[in-house]
Amino acid sequence: MRGSLSNVSIVFIVRHHFVIYLYQRTSSLRDWWRTSLYVCVFCCVTGGRAVPTGTRSPPHTHTEETEYDVCKCVRACACVFSPSAKLKASLFHSDSILGSDRSDEVSRTHVRGKEHRKTGSSIHFFSFSFFSYFFSVMFSWVKQEQGGRNKEGEMYQTVTEGLLSLYTKKLLPLEETYLFHDFHSPALEAADFQSKPMVLLVGQYSTGKTTFIRYLLEQDFPGMRIGPEPTTDGFIAVMYGENEGVIPGNALVVDPKKPFRKLNAFGNTFLNRFICSQMPNQVLQSISIIDTPGILSGEKQRISRGYDFAEVLRWFGERVDRIILLFDAHKLDISDEFSEAIRALKGQDDKIRVVLNKADQVDTQQLMRVYGALMWSLGKVINSPEVVRVYLGSFWAKPLQNTENRRLFEAESQDLFRDIQSLPRNAALRKLNDLIKRARLAKVHAYIISYLKKEMPSLFGREKKKEELIMRLPEIYCILQREHHISPGDFPNVTKMQDMLQHYDFSKFPSLKVKLVESVDKMLATKIAVLMSMIREEESKQPLAMVMGGAFEGSQDGPFGHGYGEGISAGADAEDWIVSRDKHRYDEIFYTLMPVNGKITGVNAKKEMMNSRLPNTVLGKIWKLSDCDCDGMLDDEEFALAQHLIKIKLEGYELPTELPHHLVPPSHRKNHIADTLYNHSED
Repeated sequence: MRGSLSNVSIVFIVRHHFVIYLYQRTSSLRDWWRTSLYVCVFCCVTGGRAVPTGTRSPPHTHTEETEYDVCKCVRACACVFSPSAKLKASLFHSDSILGSDRSDEVSRTHVRGKEHRKTGSSIHFFSFSFFSYFFSVMFSWVKQEQGGRNKEGEMYQTVTEGLLSLYTKKLLPLEETYLFHDFHSPALEAADFQSKPMVLLVGQYSTGKTTFIRYLLEQDFPGMRIGPEPTTDGFIAVMYGENEGVIPGNALVVDPKKPFRKLNAFGNTFLNRFICSQMPNQVLQSISIIDTPGILSGEKQRISRGYDFAEVLRWFGERVDRIILLFDAHKLDISDEFSEAIRALKGQDDKIRVVLNKADQVDTQQLMRVYGALMWSLGKVINSPEVVRVYLGSFWAKPLQNTENRRLFEAESQDLFRDIQSLPRNAALRKLNDLIKRARLAKVHAYIISYLKKEMPSLFGREKKKEELIMRLPEIYCILQREHHISPGDFPNVTKMQDMLQHYDFSKFPSLKVKLVESVDKMLATKIAVLMSMIREEESKQPLAMVMGGAFEGSQDGPFGHGYGEGISAGADAEDWIVSRDKHRYDEIFYTLMPVNGKITGVNAKKEMMNSRLPNTVLGKIWKLSDCDCDGMLDDEEFALAQHLIKIKLEGYELPTELPHHLVPPSHRKNHIADTLYNHSED
């Protein structure tokens, strides 16, 4: 009797552990019902009962009692892991009924407890071990729900961690199932999400790409060669490193900390022309820069590279944060290879910036013609209704040959520097945007592959049907567009897709797996929104991330900063009030407006200020800045200040939101030293 009871107990305990495992894997109501069905079948096969759904008679033997306890525990597991509130209530209700029935029976069976005390101890031992396991599982499950990270990875410490988790768990299975990496882009790795922002420089030879990097870093980097002839014959990744040196391409693609592992697919010919130049530089602490070989013209040079130059540019274009196309003021022609390179960057239009370098070598009239010719050439290559942003300047540390456009070049260079400086701040948002674009393309690719699989015959005529489907690919695009409500811009290039499909057997393509597509849809609908809110939270908690050092330092502060001593900042370092220099002319106008008690009304001031032909919104802002005492009238100093602000606005400068201290009239200041200096200048 003792052996049979122990064996029965062991069977029940093992069965119980398996039941808990099944219920732990449920994530929806449908899965819960399926698991309950499996439990019923399993319990019947192993000689026990399934999850009770109603009352039953109490046990009369220790074997039945053990079975009874197991049934109750199975029902408890079903209740704990149930995703439905109604099911939980029903299971708890049935548990209370059984509990009351069993309590009545305990008093009747207590007399028989002494003779079965030995066997009861073994049952209690197994019950204790089981319940210890059960409560540990239950409390660990509750702990996961209350805080930390659940099994779906919905809570992340950083945005980068969230992006990597979403890609690995949601998007990567869809890509691997439908051969996305063979058709479009290799799989992403952790280094792709954790790397610093990268800037890609593309241009013809001798347009100043390497010199541009030297200008930003303000020092030479290992592997740099500058000359009028084509000097850079490979790709150079300029990155930060404690020790200055060069890493060859073959060693670079096996480093898991660098985002270049997938470049191994382009072969040794490319890797022999790819190096990483490391150096300790403050600029490189925030960004990395990719220098490319100068683009030549002619068929011979394109073939002699030994690797697909356009595909390499496409690979970099998908992963970098900014793409800068450099043009020389004397080399505006776009060769065939350059046109192919620009077309390889299609789909990355938001990253592209155009720089017209060496613009100081032509005068103003020639610069206007060069700019127009460049825009005409770009319009033939970049098929976009929007005008590409073009920055003019001379990006090297040498004197300007024509200084008449110096102010224009300074403004353009500052705009470009601000754009590059913002890359670290917008890096997470850019990676999120690229992940969304990749997910949309992966979904469309899955629909295309599954549709081709569905249209293939079972046995005969496969090759003929394959050729027919490839020819009908534009029509298939339209069918999928209407069926799944997909935008035409989300579909891949039809010509390229037709060429690649020639090498595949459509009958081996996978069918449409709705769960994978729904998982990506859920990611785009809910998970991305969570990461968007996390990006804003990280921006508010962390200091403003900007590129510092190098050329970015010399043009921000000090008297050589852009706009220093001009416009509203003019006179900031002067001892006297800058408005006083023209105040005698403003006073002549002021006394013609019939002041009363030394002040003119708003009506009289409006007549004079309207002569500037500025909009009422601008004049209203000038009035608020000039009326220092807010009495609705202007004295002679306030009127002179208003005329000075009008002059600043007419010269093309912006007005401040608050009046700077150096423009406050002396009579309205609290500093008596300034009043003394002003009165001394008047005398």
